[in-house]
Amino acid sequence: MSHEQHLELLDDPVAQKLLESRIPARLAYCWTDGTPRVVPIAFHWNGSVFTFATQPHAPKVAALVASDQVALTIDEESFPFGVLMVRGNVAVEQVGGMVPEYAEACVRYMGPEAGAAWVEQMSGQPMAKITVTPQEVRLLDFVTRFPSAMSG
Repeated sequence: MSHEQHLELLDDPVAQKLLESRIPARLAYCWTDGTPRVVPIAFHWNGSVFTFATQPHAPKVAALVASDQVALTIDEESFPFGVLMVRGNVAVEQVGGMVPEYAEACVRYMGPEAGAAWVEQMSGQPMAKITVTPQEVRLLDFVTRFPSAMSG
């Protein structure tokens, strides 16, 4: 499968359902000592990049700045599982206030009222904006796409 075909999977209905869901992404990266880490994190997908936000001095920021590659997964919690797996390039930018995409994610995750209240509470605090540009995409739906160990 070519690089372009992998990225086209982001337009698949299973992927779109996951990208619009309230399921957190699981962001995987290498810690500064080289060991793996995975954290659940709210995300915003704009059609070309994933955006996350965190406190500017959160421990993961230093590790993400030191690396340019991460992986993430978004997976359903009930069978048949839908699983979106992405590998990509990561960039971190310090922002003086609210990351707009974070505000959008808060409304999606918490609903309009609670999301707006959380955004208001967080307004004015500096944030680190994390963006992941997909380079490789895999999709499982356990109906038509199975893990390679099951489909052989």
